[in-house]
Amino acid sequence: MNASLRNKILITFGFLFIYRILAYVPVPGVNVDVIAEFFKNNSNNAFGMFNMFSGNAAERLSIISLGIMPYITASIIMELLSATFPKLAALKKERDGMQKYMQIIRYSTVIITVIQAIGVSAGLFAMNSSGGQSAIMIDKSLFVIIACASMLTGTMLLMWIGEQITSKGIGNGISLIIFAGIVSGIPTAIGGAINLVNTGEMNFLKLIAIILIILVTVGAVIYVELGERRVPVSYSRKVVMQNQNKRIMNYIPIKVNISGVIPPIFASAILMFPATIFQASTNPVMMKINDFLNPNGFMFNLLMFIFVVFFAFFYASIAFKTDDISENLKKQGGFIPGVRPGKPTATFLNDVVSRLTFWGAIYLGIIATLPWLLVKLMGVPFGFGGTSVLIVVSVALDTMRKIEAQIYMNRYQTLSAMDL
Repeated sequence: MNASLRNKILITFGFLFIYRILAYVPVPGVNVDVIAEFFKNNSNNAFGMFNMFSGNAAERLSIISLGIMPYITASIIMELLSATFPKLAALKKERDGMQKYMQIIRYSTVIITVIQAIGVSAGLFAMNSSGGQSAIMIDKSLFVIIACASMLTGTMLLMWIGEQITSKGIGNGISLIIFAGIVSGIPTAIGGAINLVNTGEMNFLKLIAIILIILVTVGAVIYVELGERRVPVSYSRKVVMQNQNKRIMNYIPIKVNISGVIPPIFASAILMFPATIFQASTNPVMMKINDFLNPNGFMFNLLMFIFVVFFAFFYASIAFKTDDISENLKKQGGFIPGVRPGKPTATFLNDVVSRLTFWGAIYLGIIATLPWLLVKLMGVPFGFGGTSVLIVVSVALDTMRKIEAQIYMNRYQTLSAMDL
């Protein structure tokens, strides 16, 4: 293995190790046992989902218990605003503008983190264990200040770790943080399943059926994530192997799931945000909203499906700019056989992307609501995370591609140096 690639992998593992250490650093002034008992009793609702995305840091009320979700929420808001306001969209295309754009996201993350930290702190005021112990062991006003400062520091550290992994390591830092958080809960889930079988709460054949469903789901995710439509492109003026008149065929790869894991993450962040804010409220209306957004309910999963489909189309329109691709092809002397350059090419590509995104969005919606379907249809006593499987498999595939690309680049550089 090349030294450069090895160093990037070690840097990535090093930062992820720091992330896992931070998950065990609690906010000062809390009774961790009371919080752990609360999350144990709420493992199958919004709090359980929130705990999963935080890498089980929420059940310890770690300084990173809010996870990377405030950053993702800020990114969602900025993406929506950039799609609405052309000046903000143009800001992303400039080098200096992109830095300002990211800075706005960081400032927005601070605001969202403080709001969520205050909501979590207020929720802990009324939290008591079955034995009557309070979740807060210090003055409540002082605790709010300490909790806000601690969680804000933790979220900023996570954001910094993600950016460092992206720039100096391998893969997308934010995705790898979520990946590491989900994977860290796998041993506990396996142990819990074995315990259910041993105590007779789950039939062994049902466990086998669940394992088979998981394996089929993983296989389906891999199959769809690797699936793509290759639109052929012909270049009439291209020098290949010193033959200027040779017409070569290239292609534009268009994935079935262009948006990747972004739609389920965005949808989860939006649906979990009200639960975090309203958890401490005694207002009847807010309590009804909180109950309405229970992950075990029909409406929550219907909204999850709708949001996933919406964000799949929304993100695909941002990630795959058909007008830009058409213009670049025209400038390079390329064209799609049977399609005129310019606007007709953009229209053709837009039709292809729309058809692929439709099926990709349906696939993502089914994967995202799979846990609820299993609970309702099979009576599974614990949540099987379709979204978590999608994230783990997708991030793993993306990281493997980037490792392979790094290996090929190192080989190319070695051969170039030998020629010199």
